[in-house]
Amino acid sequence: MVAVLVFVQTLVNEVNSYCEKKTTVENTGCRLTELSRKEDCDVIHNLVMTVQDRYKKLQQRTSERGRMLEEVKKNARQFNESWRLLVDWMTEVETTLDTHKEIAEFQKLLRTKRPMYEATLKNGRSLHERAASVHDRQHLENLLAELKDTWDTISGKSMERQHKLEEALLFSGRFTDALQALNDWLYRAEPQLAEDVPVGGDKDMVNNLIDKHKAFQKELGKRAGCIRTLKRSVRDLTRSSTADAHWLQEQMDELEGRWEAVCKLSVSKQDRLEAALQQAEKFDGLVHAFMERLTEAERILKYGIVPEDEDGLRAFSKQHKESMDALEAHAMELQNIHCLGEEILASCHPDSIITLKSWISVTKTRYEEVQTWAQQQGQKIQSSLAALEAEKEEVQRLLDWIGSAEEALNLREQEPLPDNTEQNQELIDQHQVGPWSAMKLQPPAPVPLDHLDPQTPQLSQLISQWQKLWLLTVARQTRLDQHHKMLREMEEFANFDFNIWRKRYMLWISHLKSRILDVFRSIDRDQDGRISRKEFIDYVLASSKTRKIR
Repeated sequence: MVAVLVFVQTLVNEVNSYCEKKTTVENTGCRLTELSRKEDCDVIHNLVMTVQDRYKKLQQRTSERGRMLEEVKKNARQFNESWRLLVDWMTEVETTLDTHKEIAEFQKLLRTKRPMYEATLKNGRSLHERAASVHDRQHLENLLAELKDTWDTISGKSMERQHKLEEALLFSGRFTDALQALNDWLYRAEPQLAEDVPVGGDKDMVNNLIDKHKAFQKELGKRAGCIRTLKRSVRDLTRSSTADAHWLQEQMDELEGRWEAVCKLSVSKQDRLEAALQQAEKFDGLVHAFMERLTEAERILKYGIVPEDEDGLRAFSKQHKESMDALEAHAMELQNIHCLGEEILASCHPDSIITLKSWISVTKTRYEEVQTWAQQQGQKIQSSLAALEAEKEEVQRLLDWIGSAEEALNLREQEPLPDNTEQNQELIDQHQVGPWSAMKLQPPAPVPLDHLDPQTPQLSQLISQWQKLWLLTVARQTRLDQHHKMLREMEEFANFDFNIWRKRYMLWISHLKSRILDVFRSIDRDQDGRISRKEFIDYVLASSKTRKIR
């Protein structure tokens, strides 16, 4: 136990040491979010949230494990202290029991110690069930066996002492005292054996009642010899017709009647205890099997990660449906546990009522918790499936729109381009807004196709079709621009006026603050002091194009 606690404390310290690393991851994620694109920010945020959630769950489970071990440590300490006190007391009493004068007082003291003995046995059995190692289980078995053997020895010696005392009373001729002692014992035993005394309860309680009844039956068997001896002695004394003999016979008849009644009640209680033990074992088996199945179902429902891909999500949805069907079957088990628990409570020992009600309440609460987790996971799965269906519909709508836009764009490409600059500019303006404007189509909500990692063939097709449409759009834009440029050049050549050009040229010269000689020197590239007509015209045309571009 100490080694386990040390290990858990080491684990807690190790988990806490990762808190600083978690904080570093969070800070790094925040900085990356500020410097990343929106789609990358979502990925970073999801990763950070996953780390935070996993770390929080790890802390919770570590804390729960620590609290559980602390509780077990407390129970183990209580068991060891109670066991030591009882064994020391019984060892001390065993040496002085043969010389004990007031055996009735000792038996009364022994009865007051029995609740402590039963509580120690119950605590030890609980620790034995929860023990993880074979060595611990064997050690607890040895301690429980020693405690039980010592208690049985003390109880047996006490009964033997009482039996010897009653025999001594008989042999000394004190028949009245012997009769009174047996009557007192039967009088105390009879109410405990009554049919209306409840014997049901949990398994530990019924086992304790069976142990007590076995001890009583052993004592009853030993007193049978006293009854026979007393009966024989009374029969010898009643051969005379004295008044005392007649009274003694009446007392003996009353004792025999009570003895027969106690024997019948003892057999009846034995039968009722066996039936109660069967009920308790059945209830215990149902509860523990039910709780184990709920724990497994909770592990799947609470910590299962919902897949993002369609195939994985549908397989997970099928698995969830199977879990829900199993949970419905668990509802019938819960009903059986509740019915059996109520049946046991109808004839339950008072000390076991709280335990049984607690088990009934715990099973119902655990089932409701797991059912809540199942419903929440079902809602997540339905939301994910609905999102997938909506995404598929959106992708299909985009594919249909891209197909329509591509078809309309191809039809536009087949039409001849206008010879008028204004009409061509109108086509350019329409195309720059978007190909859907010229086709009188409204695009759907924009989908971030850039940097999209296709997860399905449908998304791959969407990206391919989008890229194809984009290339067609760019090609048409290029064609319209080139055609518009050609129309502008043709219009300029058709309406060429030298005077207008000369004014523009002089304005350009004035603007640049250049001298005419510098201009002619720049025209005379061969530096021969002469400018031919062809050189002058080429330079003027070149300067006109440069001016127009500027």
